[in-house]
Amino acid sequence: MDDRSARGIAAAVSRLVTAGTLPAGTRLPTVRDVARELGISPTTVSEAWRSLARAGAIQTRGRSGTFVSGPSAPRQRLRYAQLGTRVGELRGGLLRDYSTGVPDYDLLPSLTEALKRIGDARLTTSYLDGAVLPGLEEALRGRWPYPPEQITVVDGAMDALDRIAGVVVRFGDHVLVEDPAFPPTLDLLETVGATVVGVGLDEHGLRPDALTAALAGCEPVALFLQPRAHNPTGASMTQARADKLARILARHPGVTVIEDDHAGAIATAPPVSLGRRLPDRTVHVVSFSKSHGPDLRLAAIGGPASVVTAVTDRRLLGPGWSSRLLQAVLVELLTDPATVRQVAHARDEYARRRTALLDALDERGVAATGADGINIWMAVANQQVALLTLAAHGVAVAPGAPFEVRHLDSDHVRITAGLVRDGFTELADILAEAAGGELRGSGPRAATHPRGWR
Repeated sequence: MDDRSARGIAAAVSRLVTAGTLPAGTRLPTVRDVARELGISPTTVSEAWRSLARAGAIQTRGRSGTFVSGPSAPRQRLRYAQLGTRVGELRGGLLRDYSTGVPDYDLLPSLTEALKRIGDARLTTSYLDGAVLPGLEEALRGRWPYPPEQITVVDGAMDALDRIAGVVVRFGDHVLVEDPAFPPTLDLLETVGATVVGVGLDEHGLRPDALTAALAGCEPVALFLQPRAHNPTGASMTQARADKLARILARHPGVTVIEDDHAGAIATAPPVSLGRRLPDRTVHVVSFSKSHGPDLRLAAIGGPASVVTAVTDRRLLGPGWSSRLLQAVLVELLTDPATVRQVAHARDEYARRRTALLDALDERGVAATGADGINIWMAVANQQVALLTLAAHGVAVAPGAPFEVRHLDSDHVRITAGLVRDGFTELADILAEAAGGELRGSGPRAATHPRGWR
């Protein structure tokens, strides 16, 4: 081997893996053995191994050693892929699909007028123009829950979390997440090789005692959380809870907080952030998919420059920036009084639908939570039985298992209540049947019933 630098070693091993000379599952020599064989420092080999681990080529299994990684998990094994349904052919194809977690498109603002106002906008003069239109940055800063050091715009909330994880998380790092959590976030963290640790919730978000216990059990580098309209439970943090969590995290300066405010303007709870107390290590993400349209593909990242600049610089080697045309559309939507009223109406309508279905379930003694957002988290006696029962009625919901870091006290399903426009009584009857015997008559409302919280 001519190049015995960390980069050269990593490249050589990568070529052997790609060629099949080192097949998946092969146990690699120890760092010291490789260093001795090549006559170099163990530190150089360790750096090469870390580079390969970040790329997913190898994985460390503690004392068992370091191994060549297997092929990427097929899509059907991802948690995210398990949320969909294939029961559309049941009941003659008359399917009510409440598994998706998407907004009601009829409640989204029209882009037509915004596009007309923009006209033939020439928004890009150089490939090195700023990543965020000045007008959009001004609008974002005006609604941010704390003064962020820097802001950028990326292609949706998951793009934001992916890029932040690329800056903050390394292979083998411990990362704290809510339990239950959004399945794509868990898929993302598992893909980058993080060791995921679940932290229990109550109706106000992360439980301080659970966070304290998790911090005592490991040395995490990051905490991923949803500050309001938590998917799937609908929980929202109060400012008092956020302040308490911030005081706990203040004793652990190595933890970066990543907040995913995915519901944005359709959340009924006010925007809350740990960044008010920990601005130097809180990265806040705001998505506009639920409120203004998934196909806008826009989310904003705000926080310390050390993270946001790294995200912006890395994007220069890929997409460069998020479409400035779409950014200009978003500016129009955020500042147009008629659109602001329309989004407020959507927020109220989602709250009406959620409340109507929760009330109907409450009357039938079904344990369910959903204080905010577009989803309801319902306890069931048996997940698979519940899914099959609902499918027989032409109703699809998302299974609860993909949301769990560890199995909760009972099975659950997630219902996108934001898509239920009417027929709440009939749907509640079907859902109550699917919930099963022991969960009936249990007094379910989130404020008083702890089932499903950890």
